[in-house]
Amino acid sequence: MNDLLLLANLLAGPQHGYALKKQVSLFSGKREMHNNLVYPLLRRFVQNGWVSKRRAAGQRGQTRELYALTPKGKHELLRRLADFTEKEAHSETEFQLRIGLFTVLDAATRSRILAARNTWLAAREQRMSRITDVVDPGPWGGEVIHHLRQRIQAERKWIATLERKSNRELKKEPHA
Repeated sequence: MNDLLLLANLLAGPQHGYALKKQVSLFSGKREMHNNLVYPLLRRFVQNGWVSKRRAAGQRGQTRELYALTPKGKHELLRRLADFTEKEAHSETEFQLRIGLFTVLDAATRSRILAARNTWLAAREQRMSRITDVVDPGPWGGEVIHHLRQRIQAERKWIATLERKSNRELKKEPHA
């Protein structure tokens, strides 16, 4: 997930490592990534040819490494975003990352991602509805189950809205 976040933040253009760390923390809502995670990932990206690195002058006269996404890197990012398995469908964070990057994904991939998450949510909702058949969750446990089912239903409605929006965009696109 961290590697996808770093690569995705290079879509906007070249960045130095410190700026990438800041952007990723803003984008993910998590604490700033540690240097021991960021720079080894960037080194690996450069070795794989996904990212180019060049020296550039910093704002205070220092020299900084500037990282840029290569065409090969953009292809890899798109491939990995499209690889949305059941494991990723289970993760709210993985799903939301892809929604945030829907502008770079084609309509078929967007639809498949939405369908996979919706299928996972439907199965989870079904499991939640059966819990009370098996055990008595008590009044507070019942509150939790009710809340979780409401969240699932709200997300499924959101997914239907996203699907409609994606379909409208597809109709507006010029056909090649």
